[in-house]
Amino acid sequence: MKALILAAGTASRLRPLTNNTPKCLLQVGERSLLQRSMDALIENGVNEFVIVTGYLHEKIERFVGEQYGNAIRVRFIHNDIFASTNNIYSLWLARPAVEGEEILLLDSDLLFDPQIVTRILSYNVPNVLTLIQHELGEEEMKVVTTDGIILEISKTCDPSKAAGESLGIEKMSPAYTRALYAELDRMMNQEHLENKFYELAFERLIPQGHTFSVLDVSDLFSCELDTVEDFENAKQKIPASLY
Repeated sequence: MKALILAAGTASRLRPLTNNTPKCLLQVGERSLLQRSMDALIENGVNEFVIVTGYLHEKIERFVGEQYGNAIRVRFIHNDIFASTNNIYSLWLARPAVEGEEILLLDSDLLFDPQIVTRILSYNVPNVLTLIQHELGEEEMKVVTTDGIILEISKTCDPSKAAGESLGIEKMSPAYTRALYAELDRMMNQEHLENKFYELAFERLIPQGHTFSVLDVSDLFSCELDTVEDFENAKQKIPASLY
């Protein structure tokens, strides 16, 4: 299994913290977000990585090389138009490295308990999307389900109908990644939807018979870090065992 980590964004809402540091290299406790994610994956037996970079990409590449050396296999893919595209385009660029493969897809701006990865890998279904339950508003990527299967995933879902928020970690089977990149091919080359969230592709695959089973990990610590306030809160909330 490969891990695909999307780490191209500028994280403008985190300035000045990201003026000279990519978001994924910001530290909470003793480790950066990227190191925490990679360590969690390595602890669970994942040693092959594809990392899509953009903003300050040299710093990410240098960090990974210095921290992990030859202990893992890593392929960097550079999104050179990161400033004008969204994460769907970074996902699209990874096609040569992951199409037809079993992968774990992760956003790079997550802070989470490594047990979440353990649960995903032990959940005996081919396609898994992690979900957390909390009070929802307009900003969250909301998930509507029935019998544990996703019907809708978007920021525009009615919060009252949503089961929770997508955490930003998904397991995908080879069949799913093939269908995903066929859909992304249409979205990028025919419709030019480079500035959308990748969840739009997930939603468009549902009528085609491709969807995820939901894994609720609300009982385990996780948070997304979008603002300076989020970072300050995370430093207070992170369990001592993860610090």
